Formats: sequence, C-alpha cells, structure tokens
Amino acid sequence: MDKQKALARIQQLRGELQAHNYRYYQLAAPVISDFEFDQLLRELEMLEKEFPEFLSPNSPTQRVGGEITREFNSVRHKYPMLSLDNTYSEAELREFDNRVARLLAGPYEYVCELKIDGVSISLIYENGALVQAITRGDGIQGDDVTANVKTIHGVPLVLERGDYPVSFEVRGEIFMPRAGFDRMNRQREEDGEQPFANPRNATAGTLKTQDSKLVARRPLDIFVYFLLGEKIAGDSHFERLNMLRKWGFKVCDIKSRCQGIEEVIRFIEEVGESRSQLDFDIDGVVIKVNAIDQQNKLGFTSKSPRWAIAYKYKAEEAGTRLISIDFQVGRTGTVTPVANLEPVFLSGTTVKRATLHNADVMAALDVRSGDTVIIEKGGEIIPKITAVDYSARSADSRPFAFISHCPECGTELRRNEGEAAWYCPNETGCPPQIKGKLVHFIARKAMNIDSLGEGKIEMLYDSGLVRNIADLYDLTYDKLLGLEKVITGEDGKEKKISFREKTVQNILNGLENSKSVPFERVLFALGIRFVGETVAKKLARHYRSIDNLSRATADELVTVDEIGEKIAGSVINFFADQRNNELIDRLKGVGIQFQSSEGPMLQTNELGGKTFVVSGVFASFTRDGIKSVIEANGGKVSSSISSKTDFVVAGENMGPEKRRKAESLGVKIINEDEFKGLIGA
Repeated sequence: MDKQKALARIQQLRGELQAHNYRYYQLAAPVISDFEFDQLLRELEMLEKEFPEFLSPNSPTQRVGGEITREFNSVRHKYPMLSLDNTYSEAELREFDNRVARLLAGPYEYVCELKIDGVSISLIYENGALVQAITRGDGIQGDDVTANVKTIHGVPLVLERGDYPVSFEVRGEIFMPRAGFDRMNRQREEDGEQPFANPRNATAGTLKTQDSKLVARRPLDIFVYFLLGEKIAGDSHFERLNMLRKWGFKVCDIKSRCQGIEEVIRFIEEVGESRSQLDFDIDGVVIKVNAIDQQNKLGFTSKSPRWAIAYKYKAEEAGTRLISIDFQVGRTGTVTPVANLEPVFLSGTTVKRATLHNADVMAALDVRSGDTVIIEKGGEIIPKITAVDYSARSADSRPFAFISHCPECGTELRRNEGEAAWYCPNETGCPPQIKGKLVHFIARKAMNIDSLGEGKIEMLYDSGLVRNIADLYDLTYDKLLGLEKVITGEDGKEKKISFREKTVQNILNGLENSKSVPFERVLFALGIRFVGETVAKKLARHYRSIDNLSRATADELVTVDEIGEKIAGSVINFFADQRNNELIDRLKGVGIQFQSSEGPMLQTNELGGKTFVVSGVFASFTRDGIKSVIEANGGKVSSSISSKTDFVVAGENMGPEKRRKAESLGVKIINEDEFKGLIGA
C-alpha cells in the first residue's frame, strides 16, 4: 500500500473507531461486536506501525497508554477552578435562594446535577482535539495529567465535525464506577495486593500514576458538567450541557431544571432516597442558576461562584447490635478495637465491622457486647460507632474492659505517656507486626517491590520462608516455585493460589531491582517508629549513611531540622537493639543502598541560618531538587511564608496567595537566577 492510500485508510479507520467508541461509551448502543471493533483497531495499529509518520497522539490506538511520566508539570489554569460553597440543610438552601432573588430582582430558574464523588478535571480542546488535561490542584494551578486522561474511553480525543468553537475548555469529574472498583479490588486481592479503600481514593491515586499503561487498565469514567471559552453559544447552562452531549461528551442523565427552590428541594430528596442504587458514588447535589447572563450578573466571591451551591448529604446512620469486640495489632504494635456487628445495610453496602479507635473512645462510649449502637460512614466510606442506645441495654450488661495482653502473642501491652494507643512491644515475635513490617518494606514509597503484595507476604510468612525483611533476599526460584495457599472466596468456595514460573520470576526480579532504591527510601522502609517518609529524607540527607546515623546521639539528632525528642529517642532505641543491626548487616551483604549516592552532606554554608519558601516551576531544578540544594548549602526550607522567612524563590506560575503574603510581610522574592547567585552557581 502506498502512503496516500495508507493515510486515507488510517483516517477512515480512526473516524469509524471514534464513532464506535462514542456509541459504546456515551450512548451505550454499540452497532458492532467487540471482535469486529478489535479487528478494526488491530488494522489501524498495523498501519500506524508500518507508516509511523502518520501516528497521532489522539489516535484510538493510543488509549492503551504506554507513556511514562517522571514528574507531572504544574500548569496555571486559564480560568480558576473555584470550589463551591457547601450547605447541609434546607434552611441554608433557602438562604442561598433569598440571596439570588435579592441580587437578580427578576425571574430565574435552577439546574440541579449530581455531585459526583471523584476528581475534578479540566479538559482543553483546540480545533476539536484534546490537547491538555489538568487537575484542579489549588484552583489556580494543577498538574498536567494528559497522558493518563487520554486512556479514559469516556474522554473524546477528537470530536466529530460540529459547531464547537476553535478553542474551549470543559470541566468534568473523573470517577470509578462501583462495579469496576469491586472487580479491580477482587483482582488485587487475588494477586496478593492491598485493595483500595474506596473509589475516590483509587481514582485520585490512578490519575497520579506515572505509567499511563497502568492507568488504561483501571476502570475510570467521566461526566462533564461545565463549558468555558470565548464566544460560547448557548444562553443557559442546561443548553450548554446538551451542546456538550451533542459534541460527544458524557453528561450525566440525572439532572433537572427547577422552577424555584421547592422543586430543588424535591429533587434533592428524590436523589437522596435512591442514591444507594447508583453505580457510582455521589456526596450531594449541585444547584446552579441556569441563565448565563444571570450567572455573570451574580459573579464570584474570592473562592466560589455566587450563582451555585452544593448541597451535601449528611453521613447516613443506622442502628444495629454489637455482637463482640476484637482487637487488631498493626505494624507498629498499636492495638485497635474493632466491633463485630449484626449486618446492616448502609450507604449502598452491608456493614459488618466498625472501628472503635482506642481505649479512650471505648471508655467514653461505654460500649458493651449486646448494645444497640449507631454507626455512620465517615465520608461515606469508613464505618464508625458514634453512639450507644443506653435505653436498650439489658439489665445484666457488664462493662467491657480493654485487654491487657496482646491477642496475637500474649505479651503484656504498654502505653506511653501522652499517647492514646496501647501497643505490643514484641515487635520481632508478634506475627501481625512482622507481616506488617514486611508489607511496609515492599511498599511503593519504600522498596517498591510491586511483584509482592500483602497476600504473597502472608503466604511467605505462613510457609516459614520469611520471618524478617532480610529473609526476603534469601528467597530462590526453587524455594518459591509451587508454593500454595487455599483461600475462601466471597462466595464461600475454596480456591487454590500457587506460585507459578512467571510469578516467581517477577518476585525475584523485583527483589533484585530494589537493590538500587536510594538510601532515604531504604531508611523509610526499615519501619523505625515515628520515622515517616519526610523524616527519613531529613535524616538521610543530614547523615548520608546508616553508619553515621547509627552513631548519632540524642543531642545530635534533635539538631536536625524537624527532629524532636520523640523521634530521636525512637532512632536511638532502634539501633540499641542488636537484632536490628544484624538485619542491616544482612541487607548490606546483598547490596541494599545504605549510603547516599549524592554529594557531601554540606556543599557550602552560603545559606546558613536562612529560611526559604519555594513556589512555582523552575527551568534548572525540580521542586524537590531546589529544596535539596537549599538544604545542602545550609539553608532551611519551609512550606509556608511567615515573618521568619528570608527569601521566597519564585518560579513560573508562582501561587498568587504566596506572592501577596510575601509582599505584605516584606519578604524578599527572588527568581531562579538570583537564587543561583546566592550559592555562587
């Protein structure tokens, strides 16, 4: 096939595939089978491979992802993404309506839409093609996640010919349908990975994933709800929603034009009664004045539009009986009481367990076995007990005492002064603590051994192959191959999980790759009490090696930025335990990085005693990179501007609030070149 014929066929295939995508994902009315669609897609892939000069970033073949984003660029919004004022009562809704009536002094109507519980996104189109997707961020600037958003089938990459403007912006909400979320979590559990807590967290985490190929495998969807741009047609918001649908965007069908606040309240009540039956999570209803000229007349406050408000549903409550109380032991030994409940349906799911947090909360509630308790889903996700119906308590009820010994290993529990939690001190002999440390060690922000997961760690522990983090590096092909575990699924049926050749090789590859993880993440992975990700970075950058850190005294540790007596004491106690030193020696022996590969601890003291705030995007540095340079030259980095700030280093798209605050306090604002001058670069 010559180039001209190839180009014509490629354009024809792209048009057909985009039309089929629209019918399938937007209209839910496909006209060809999945097999036929795949055949067309495969033909297009082959032609684009044979004629790479015709490959387009907006081709349907590019939805599978494959682009690796090392760092998301910060982009300033052309139109600020303001937040909405929230209301939780009918009285507050009527106050909003009274303000609108007073300011407009004439007839008006509202449009009510569902408030999807997802992640806000701004989609920018030029000549009918998607050119950029930006997260909300702080409303002034957000992250460019275009590569990830292009993998979402509900997002049109190229619009069919229509009456849309040359340039425009669409606001929408990316979310994860419940059915897709449940399927994904089941698969993660089968693969031995930690399930996501809820659809919104899964959505937010997915959009920030650096590998767009992984994003493409996640069940993300989108509804759009707002149109922006110059010379946009349509006199009303409702009319513009219909325009967006005609252009090929997904607009939620559940919406209503309302003549007055009484109709708004009826819509909110109807949605509230049926929202648990939706296939996606919502947390309220958004009410907007419909006419565009009236929206313009009402205008904005500094934070939100005066012509719109969000009614948020209160957390649903339910009463049920508390059957018993269990105690769970976490990675650091903290013991958490968990209530076992008679199953009760709440916010679309059946709740069987709820947290009681700690001994103080249990005592304040005076909760007992057999009590009738009130539970709610905080943020519609995590069940918790909020009250006890004491009037329903039986006469022979007895107070429930918090346990004195670990339910897993029998060790007597301890409670540090000033802390609410009781904990088990047997960190090297208590099974859930050992498994928790192993899971923490392999986590993405630690050693990033993604071929392992909580389920596989459980199998390795139960088989006796692994008892500590160093044991992971003693694993061999022969030890792992054929390892099996029988689990009971949600349907009550038993099924067998076993390590096959590919699984084993992936685990061994992941362990080998972890040997190049930098020292600051290795230090975090060790799981030292109170040493989180940020503290680990501070200690690693200051001491540069595990040997230097292990020799530090408490007095020396507290001189490090943000290291207090509690953290210093925990670090000292960690290295005082010979078993921890033996683990480190074993890890050193297999090649784990216990020394920083960066330059000397202090390059100069040019910035000694000076406090800096960094804001914006820089040409020669990443945001973290410029902070490291400041610290390496004796300066201190702060996240907020105060009278103690010496300099604000301002890059492109510096936050306007930070600029105003710096100017009001008289703090000197310097650019990137001026900063280089300070360090003699």
